[in-house]
Amino acid sequence: MNRTVRACAALLAGFTLLTGVLYPGLVTVAAGLFFPWQAGGSLVRRDGAIVGSRLIGQTFAGQEWFHGRPSASPGGPYDAYPSGGGNQGPLHPAWRDSVQARVVAARNRECNNIAVPVDLVTASASGLDPHISPAGAYYQVPRVARARGLPESAVRGLVAGNVRPRTLGLLGEPRVNVLELNLALDTLAAAPGEAAAVTNGRTR
Repeated sequence: MNRTVRACAALLAGFTLLTGVLYPGLVTVAAGLFFPWQAGGSLVRRDGAIVGSRLIGQTFAGQEWFHGRPSASPGGPYDAYPSGGGNQGPLHPAWRDSVQARVVAARNRECNNIAVPVDLVTASASGLDPHISPAGAYYQVPRVARARGLPESAVRGLVAGNVRPRTLGLLGEPRVNVLELNLALDTLAAAPGEAAAVTNGRTR
């Protein structure tokens, strides 16, 4: 009996050390060495200050910004701690009412009656989605151009330069990172005559 207990205790201690200390430590060190930006949270900086993460959406208010997907995180919009979507399905009256209200709000904001891209009126499962579809970005171009005093063609070209293709050409759908697009938009607005300096969502 004592030998069995000692063997079990030794196995427990060994696997605790292996899987609870050594393996996490090795992964943490390797990630920091080979993928420091990703391991640090994929943080986006501007003029040395952190303005967000490439992986987590955030609220942009105002006519001069591109807006992201709605967020239904339990702790509030884009709250990463209790992230998640709502439990209501598309047959639930409250869900339909909320989507319809978002459609009306989007049309009023954009000052048109064009069909609203679905990702602009429905929340993602995580509540943290930092991307919108290219259609969702193009839909907002006229409003952003008016608010910024920029030609629509320049803003549309900026969106085109920020469209990311499917991963490995197969996974997911084409998408636009809203934070990166808005940062590129600021650069374009600061130097509207130098739109060519904004390439693929990054400034030269």
